[in-house]
Amino acid sequence: MLYNSTNAVQSFIRTVAWVVFFILFTIILGSIVGVISYSIFRSSTPLMIPTLVFNAWLAGIFSKMFYILPEWERMVLLRLGTFIGIKGPGFFIIPPFVYSVAAIVDTRIETHQVEATATLTKDNVPTRVTAAVEFRVEDPRKAIIDVQNYRQSVIWLSTEALKNTIGSMDLKELLSERDQIAESLKNQIDQGAVVYGIDVRAVRITDIDTPQSLVEELAVIARERRAAEAKQIQADTEVAVAQKLAEASAMLGKNNDALRLRELQILNEMSKEESSMIIIYPYGDRNAREIANGAAGRGNNKYHSLDISNQSPKEM
Repeated sequence: MLYNSTNAVQSFIRTVAWVVFFILFTIILGSIVGVISYSIFRSSTPLMIPTLVFNAWLAGIFSKMFYILPEWERMVLLRLGTFIGIKGPGFFIIPPFVYSVAAIVDTRIETHQVEATATLTKDNVPTRVTAAVEFRVEDPRKAIIDVQNYRQSVIWLSTEALKNTIGSMDLKELLSERDQIAESLKNQIDQGAVVYGIDVRAVRITDIDTPQSLVEELAVIARERRAAEAKQIQADTEVAVAQKLAEASAMLGKNNDALRLRELQILNEMSKEESSMIIIYPYGDRNAREIANGAAGRGNNKYHSLDISNQSPKEM
């Protein structure tokens, strides 16, 4: 809406200027041509129509010397074909005939999509990669004077950089290092585009298209690798547990009180089991053993006996 409003104001100013110039030229040139026509044809009518047409054309040229550019546009100005400077934004007048406008450049950020189709990676996998390149005109003089089509040049640079990057990397790296690849592409393209007065702001990898069969193979490899890592972690854990148990056993064997305390801990842990009965009696006491067996026989519960002497707990 703002750009359309700016164009509307410029068109209005040019229309008013055309009317003013046409009237002015008609008054001045009409008088001169009328005198000449009367001296030749004894009448001012024969040259009237050609004079009006010439006045309209001349008024159109002079009316186009008024410009209003929005904030994001710059004008590359020439004088007799030689670059003299950059104009804009705002309102200004460019006199015709001597001065000319080479181009009006949009300095806002532009986004273009580039593709590298059927490109082989370092491990000979055909891949198509799509990227989005954001850039803006930083130096209008270079963008217009030094290169014929700066947009096409930047797109060409981006495509070549993308193909070179794909060819220097394995597919695995290409799939897993998108951010690093995008940053590398930005630096490569920016170094080439600076000659054209272009500032590359960002590069984003939007799509990596690989054969479906290869994607499935990579998925199988990834699953097997994760399974192997899980087994390795489990084995390392078992080794660590065994080492700790060996250390604990050695420490308990040196201290009878600690061993007895451990027996009580085991007894406490067994008591938490469901459908479990624990009977404690002195080691070697036949009567106590018979009582325990009788109590266990009256129920179907699993029971444990514990020798209160220097013996380990045993399951009956």
